[in-house]
Amino acid sequence: MGRSIARELIENGHQILLIDKNPSAIRPERVPNAEWLLADSCELSSLAEAQLGKCDVVIAATGDDKANLVTSLLAKTEFGVPRTVGRVNHPNNEWLFTEAWGVDVNVSTPRIMSALVEEAVTVGDLVRLFTFRRGNANLVEITLPGNSPYVGKPIGLIPFPDNCALVTILRDGMVYVPTPEQPIESGDELLFVVPSEKEDELERLLSPSSHRG
Repeated sequence: MGRSIARELIENGHQILLIDKNPSAIRPERVPNAEWLLADSCELSSLAEAQLGKCDVVIAATGDDKANLVTSLLAKTEFGVPRTVGRVNHPNNEWLFTEAWGVDVNVSTPRIMSALVEEAVTVGDLVRLFTFRRGNANLVEITLPGNSPYVGKPIGLIPFPDNCALVTILRDGMVYVPTPEQPIESGDELLFVVPSEKEDELERLLSPSSHRG
């Protein structure tokens, strides 16, 4: 996973250092434009050798939740890294991946997979795709059912909950930037950034017959 993330970020113009304590995992030919360090990211001396204080972001993406937590905590508290991202492998550990453990953003592999399944098969139900820890908000998706009271209505006339932002509309394989004049249609996939406490209100507004509350 670390190598895959590194390749994506390098393609987007970022400089990457990969750290792994397993010699067999050090394969520079797999990500030739990255720097590599054979070290244990849970050791303070290893992170000092990696000059972590010069990094903008640390991504702890191992398959071990304990290692990801320790790496994030050291990066934040000992080296003042501005932003840390921690991978959650076991859903029971998700509650630990908070700012108290030095994690700015947690990425739960099980939650993302289940959310993608829900997003693919549900219509009218709000599906949480991602949590923005610092903003106390979530990226959510809802596929507009045909019986929604707002089918065909312009976005500007829909009384969305406070602090709820419609980010984009996915329709027929196209991405549309929302405008006040644009109507929403049955089958549209609507992506919102919304506070947790407003999710039920948003679902009830757009899909009252499907609302589970």
